[in-house]
Amino acid sequence: MEINGKVAVITGAASGIGHAVCLELAGMGIKAIAMVDMNEQVKTAAEQINRDHGTEIAYPYVGDTTDSQFRASVFNDMEKQHDYISICVPCAGITRDALAVKVSKETGKAEIYPIEKFRQVVEVNLIAPIYWVMEMIAHIAEDRAKKGLKKWHPDEHIQGTAIFIGSISSQGNKGQVSYASTKAGLEGAAATLTQEAIFHGVRCGVIHPGFTDTPMVRALGEEYIQNNILKDTQLGRLIRPTEIANAICFMIANSAVSGELWADAGWHPTPA
Repeated sequence: MEINGKVAVITGAASGIGHAVCLELAGMGIKAIAMVDMNEQVKTAAEQINRDHGTEIAYPYVGDTTDSQFRASVFNDMEKQHDYISICVPCAGITRDALAVKVSKETGKAEIYPIEKFRQVVEVNLIAPIYWVMEMIAHIAEDRAKKGLKKWHPDEHIQGTAIFIGSISSQGNKGQVSYASTKAGLEGAAATLTQEAIFHGVRCGVIHPGFTDTPMVRALGEEYIQNNILKDTQLGRLIRPTEIANAICFMIANSAVSGELWADAGWHPTPA
């Protein structure tokens, strides 16, 4: 799939992997990028990209990715200004880490992971990314219907590509019952949408990054990073966001690449 001249939407675009993907796409000749984030910093990030490239290609949108009306407004606005969105990389995510069950030293009672936190992580990390991708698929399907097109044929070239941000935690990680569940869930969503969306010429894939140098990982603390991450990582350092962004754009551009890509820097945790 050609990236040059296309329109993309990236959530979580103010920092980390999302911001790195925007920079990578801008360098590959993207026509326009909707940079979505709850953080006002996304406006500054978009302005910097536009200055660096001497033209307006980055468009910031500040809002909650779990809000369906906000999501629809981003797609509709971008289509009015440019063309239908054909690249979607929903990077926005959160962690609310804690053991699934923990016995209180004071009371001796078992404390279960709060269901409210679980639901919050599911909304942001699982439901929202799936619906941003389905929104793109729906707009592409409608555009094809207007043109009298039905089942996609390879001669038409790929119409759209979505890459979900999974995680090595999808295989299970102590203290991440909610986060790991959502990342594993994205695998099933991508596998299903791939089978359905190819009717309209849309591909879906999942990249599973290892521990990447993002605000989310840095929040774990330097001691935790040194003792629980780097000692089990063959590369001996955190992954750079640019490395994940490069891999994502490889998955977008190379239509022969399907399914899941693991970018874990050789992380093999020592059994407890």
